[in-house]
Amino acid sequence: MDTSERLIETTRDLLWERGYVGTSPKAIQQRSGIGQGSMYHHFDGKPDLALAAITRTAEELRAQAEAELTGPGTAVERVAAYLRREREVLRGCPVGRLTQDPDVMADPTLRGPVQETFAWIRSRITDVLNEGRERGEVDAVLDPVATAATVVAVLQGGYVLARAAGSVEPFTQAIDGVLGLLTPRA
Repeated sequence: MDTSERLIETTRDLLWERGYVGTSPKAIQQRSGIGQGSMYHHFDGKPDLALAAITRTAEELRAQAEAELTGPGTAVERVAAYLRREREVLRGCPVGRLTQDPDVMADPTLRGPVQETFAWIRSRITDVLNEGRERGEVDAVLDPVATAATVVAVLQGGYVLARAAGSVEPFTQAIDGVLGLLTPRA
């Protein structure tokens, strides 16, 4: 892994662990083993490096979601695959946690990839639910846009509940609950 990659990966980990304020250039340098001169050779400063890290995290999250949402199965099965994939639940969502960081949210450049990711995932789930309605896989009265927002909100809220409880159980219950609402009744 080259220097800039190590810096980006280290910053991603630190942002997920500590947030933007807790991710100091010194912490990045110490964890990555890369000196200040090399860091500033590759990036203009902490905001530039943080943007690269946030963008990478957002891109990876979208790629994973796309793979699950375009996989085999009914609309509900594909949404379930997205919601039930293996996650580090107790660490929280690496993109969702950034919404709790006032410095990230106050900076339009850093907030951009976060906003775009949530808009994209809501749009993709909306598309999947629309397909499901057309095929009779989900209830025809279901509002795909509102339901997609609900699915994303339940996922993010599930992380919060799990972290507060110190257990993945509330997360699993939230996911099971929203999927139960999506499953057509016989």
